[in-house]
Amino acid sequence: MSNLNEEIKELESVIKELENVSRDRIIDVSDEIKETKEKLLDLREKAYSNLSAYDKVEIARNPKRPTALDYIDSIFDEFMELHGDRQFKDDKSIVCGLANIGNQNYTIIAEQKGRNTKENIERNFGMPSPESYRKGIRFMKQAEKFHRPIITFIDTKGAYPGIGAEERGQGEAIAKSMMEMANLKTPIVAIVIGEGSSGGALAIGVGDRIIMLENAVYSILSPEGYSTILWKDGSRVKEAAEKMKLTAQDLYNFKVIDEIIKEPVGGAHFDKEFVAQKLKEYIISETEKLKRLNIQELLDKRYEKFRCIGKYN
Repeated sequence: MSNLNEEIKELESVIKELENVSRDRIIDVSDEIKETKEKLLDLREKAYSNLSAYDKVEIARNPKRPTALDYIDSIFDEFMELHGDRQFKDDKSIVCGLANIGNQNYTIIAEQKGRNTKENIERNFGMPSPESYRKGIRFMKQAEKFHRPIITFIDTKGAYPGIGAEERGQGEAIAKSMMEMANLKTPIVAIVIGEGSSGGALAIGVGDRIIMLENAVYSILSPEGYSTILWKDGSRVKEAAEKMKLTAQDLYNFKVIDEIIKEPVGGAHFDKEFVAQKLKEYIISETEKLKRLNIQELLDKRYEKFRCIGKYN
C-alpha cells in the first residue's frame, strides 16, 4: 500500500498546484483538475479496498480525522456545553452538554481529542481523568430526570493512567459510569467515531444502540499494549491488531455493535459532512424507535443486549 500512498500524495500535490493556477486565472485548467481528481479517487479506492486491521487503526488515529465536536457542530441544530463534576474540576477530555435536532433535545457526552498540539495538551490527548466520568454521570442523571436521549461519542486511547487519576479513583469512576448507564431510564446511543480503547471507551459505551464508523476501532487496549503484554514484543502490533478483532466489521459479526456507518474512501476526514449526515439520520431514526418502548422494556432489552454479547455462531 506504501507505493499507492506515494502516488496518492503526488496526485494531491498536482491537484493543489492546478487549483492555484485556476485561482490565479492564468489559464483554464478545470478539465485537468477534474481528470486528476478522478484518477485520485480511483487510486484511493484501490489503496483502501483491502485494508488490514492495523491499517484501520492508523486511519482511526489520523490527526485529520474529525473529532466529536466536529460531528456535534454538523449534526445538531444547537449545542450548549455544560461544565464540571461539582467535586474536583472540569476535565476537558470529555465534553458534555445539551443539543437538539428540531424539537428533540439530547444530552451529549463526548470524548474529545485536540485538533492541534495546543488543544491536545488542553484536552490531555482525549484521555479522561475520573472527574470527566463523574461529570458525565452528573449529566446522565440529569438526562434521565428530563427524559432526554443520551448520545455518546467514543474516541480515546484510554483513560488517563497518571498517579493523580488513580488517587482520585479512576477505576471506580469508570465502573460507576458503566453501572449508571446500565440502569438509566432513558434511551442511549453510543457511537465509536475513532479510537475506542480500554476502559476509557467502555465507560461511556453502555448503550441501547452501539454503532461504529467504518474505519473506527474498538478494543480492550491498544495493539501496542496487547503485543507488549502478551508477547513482550511491542513490534508485533500488526499481528496483535489482527488477533484482537477490533475493526467495525469484526465487531458487527460478533454482534458487539448494531451498525456500521459508511465513510468516504480513505476515511471520514475526506468528507466530514457525509459522515455527519449518516450519523444524524441514524440518531433521529433510532431514538424515535427507542422512545416508543416503555421504561422497563427499554431496560430489559439493554440488559439482554449485553448478556448476549459473545453468543455468536
